[in-house]
Amino acid sequence: MKAEDVMTRDVISIDPDATVLQAARLMLQHHISGLPVIDRDGTLVGVLSEGDFLRRRETRTERRRSRWLEFLMGPGKIAAEYSHSHGSKVSEVMTPDVVTVDVTTPLEEIVDVMERRRVKRVPVICGSQVVGIVTRSNLMHAMVSLARVAQPGATDDAAIRERLLAEIQKEQWAPAATANVVVHDGVVELWGVIVDERQRDALKVAAENIPGVKAVKDHMIWIEPTSGMTIEPPDNAPPH
Repeated sequence: MKAEDVMTRDVISIDPDATVLQAARLMLQHHISGLPVIDRDGTLVGVLSEGDFLRRRETRTERRRSRWLEFLMGPGKIAAEYSHSHGSKVSEVMTPDVVTVDVTTPLEEIVDVMERRRVKRVPVICGSQVVGIVTRSNLMHAMVSLARVAQPGATDDAAIRERLLAEIQKEQWAPAATANVVVHDGVVELWGVIVDERQRDALKVAAENIPGVKAVKDHMIWIEPTSGMTIEPPDNAPPH
């Protein structure tokens, strides 16, 4: 899937000369957490988000630092923070360094950009114009829509086993050399050795995601690498 497949096309934007209060009212009215800032020529010049309203003079939440720390930071940084917390126009508060994607950008790349740049939304550009926006909500909608598509179920126990073993073989975290799988009437039994307790949870998830699986029974033994101590699975632990 690409950006154009999941993006919101009806983009709500704000002019850089609009007031901060106008922007805040617009965001509250439409229940959105961010706005692209687009000038009269249709050019994207910035983005305004909820985070830009955290440190504001109206709420008396401006940053307050010691004189010594301000001296170390230098006047430029302090002046920029003052403009951000006291500015009345969107252009004075917005983030000018905007991360954008193209309409053909794959979702995997969009997610990577969001994680790397720590942003919740990315405007979608076609040429020089903003044609949409992809938010975390858009990605959640895509996930739900794709999950609704019925996957073909495994025809029998052997097919379930082969599919799970193939999944284990391709994952680097999986203990492919020591894992064994038994399937009977749709019930998957996991046997073998793990060296990290988190592998147990991941193996269960891998089994549960296969259509036709009714239940998963865990018999995996955890051998702690440092001490060599053997720990039985929780379901098999003897009663106290």
